[in-house]
Amino acid sequence: MSDALSDTLRLVGFSLGVALLATLLLLPLAVGAGYALARWRGRGRALVETVLSLPLVLPPTAVGLLLLELFARQSPLGRLLDAAGVELLFTPRAVVLASSVMALPLFVRSARSGFEEVDPRLVAVARTLGLSPLQAFWRVSLPLAWRGVLTGALLAFSRALGEFGATVLVAGNIPGLTQTLSLAIFQHAQLGEDAEALRLTAVATLLAFAAVYATELLVRRRERQVRA
Repeated sequence: MSDALSDTLRLVGFSLGVALLATLLLLPLAVGAGYALARWRGRGRALVETVLSLPLVLPPTAVGLLLLELFARQSPLGRLLDAAGVELLFTPRAVVLASSVMALPLFVRSARSGFEEVDPRLVAVARTLGLSPLQAFWRVSLPLAWRGVLTGALLAFSRALGEFGATVLVAGNIPGLTQTLSLAIFQHAQLGEDAEALRLTAVATLLAFAAVYATELLVRRRERQVRA
C-alpha cells in the first residue's frame, strides 16, 4: 500500500470516527432540546433557540476562539479539567468538541421540526391510557418524529465531517493526531499541492454525498410505507 493511500485511509477513518462520535454525543442533547422547543411555549423560548443557533451564524473561527478561551488552562473550566487530569485542547477530544458544537444547531432544528409534526392529541390519548410523560415520549412522540431526528443526525454527521474553522483553533492541525480531511485539504492547498488537495476534496465530497443520499432514501422509504 502506498504512503499516499495509507494517509488518505487514516484521514478518512479519523474524520469518520470524529463525525460519528460527535453525532452520538449530540443525540440525547439534540433530541431533548428539540422535543422541549417543540412543546415549550414559555417566554424564554426565543432566547434559548437563539443561543442554540449561534454556532450556525457565527464565523466558525469565532466559535473556535470562544471554545479556546472557555477551555484554556487559566479559565475556571480549564482548571477543573486540569485538576481532573483531562487534557482537552489540541487533542482528538478537541476535534470532537468543535465538531459537536458546530453540528448542534442543525441537529436540534431538524429534531424540533420532527416533534412539531407529531399531533399533540395522540400524546394526550396516550396519557389518558395510563402512560407517563416519559413513556408517552418513548412510545408515541419519538417513533413518530424519527424522520426529523434521523435527518438531523445525518446532517450533524455531515457538518461534523466537514468542520474546519473551529477545529483548527481548538485542536490545531497536527498530522496523525488532530488532522482531519478538511484540515489536510487546507494544508495541501497552502503548500501548493493542488492535486493532493483536489483528491482529498473528492473523497470528502463522496462521503458527504453518501450521507445526504442515505437520508433521502430512508425518508422516501418511510413515506412509501406510511402511504401503503
